Amino acid sequence: MRSQGRGLAERAGFSWEFQPVLANRRKLVSRLPVRFWPYSLGLFAPFSLSSATRLIISVGGKGAVAGAALGRAHGLPVVQIQHPRAKLSPFALVVASAHDRLEGANVLSVRTAMHDVTPARLAQAAGPWRERIRAGAEKVLGVLLGGSNGRYRLEEPEAVALSEELAGFIRLTGARCVLTPSRRTSRQALVVLQERLAPLGAVVLEGEGDENPYMGLLACSDVLAVTQDSVSMMSEAVATDRPVAILPLKGRSSRLEHFVTILEKAGRVQSSLRNISFMPCERLDDTSLAADEIHHRIQFSREG
Repeated sequence: MRSQGRGLAERAGFSWEFQPVLANRRKLVSRLPVRFWPYSLGLFAPFSLSSATRLIISVGGKGAVAGAALGRAHGLPVVQIQHPRAKLSPFALVVASAHDRLEGANVLSVRTAMHDVTPARLAQAAGPWRERIRAGAEKVLGVLLGGSNGRYRLEEPEAVALSEELAGFIRLTGARCVLTPSRRTSRQALVVLQERLAPLGAVVLEGEGDENPYMGLLACSDVLAVTQDSVSMMSEAVATDRPVAILPLKGRSSRLEHFVTILEKAGRVQSSLRNISFMPCERLDDTSLAADEIHHRIQFSREG
């Protein structure tokens, strides 16, 4: 959620500050100072604009509650990212995913989640990560791993099934396989993938902070494979010009299935690695569309 708020703020040309909204028993607490500035809200991320213009970006359901309240209290426009699960009237703009099927005069329906993956950021990440990720390989398959949530499972049995699909692709194409886990990836599932794929030359890259290989993998891979549990990871993958395959997991979510269908109809993902090509694709990224809509609706002028 933080990257969604940051990505939209920066794409709109704004400076920003982040402030989490904390759940405290029955209340939501936002650690805003007495001298109010436009801090990022939402279970993650609003931002400030300038000394003259201010805006709140709220993210998620808890962020929507705090954002709407602060917008009313301080007379500031509020842009909500994701379905607020509440009345739409407090928001100047609601940026909702098309798979949410939300309608309203102040709703912008977007195909992808908001994010900060841009050609400039990818080019910046490619330099320090290229050698470690490619290691002289002609072709590289980058694998973005999510994890179990309320809808999908990625535990040891699912890791076995994933390793079989990845192994088949490696044998067929001779590609070097580089995997990177998320915070939700279970250690047991990762061990299964390592043990089964390491004999085929696959490697796992983990990291924290500046050493996180995630952006480097997006930048340096020739093909990307993403587990189907995360709208954000799938959105970031299709924001590159790399072909993207969706890796199935055990479970069911009508919303995420509809999201994948939207990407399939746009020609940006395939449901399997079997027939995927190594040809570059057109980027699919609605973050700039949402950024432009903020300026259109609220009529701020861009700075710099």
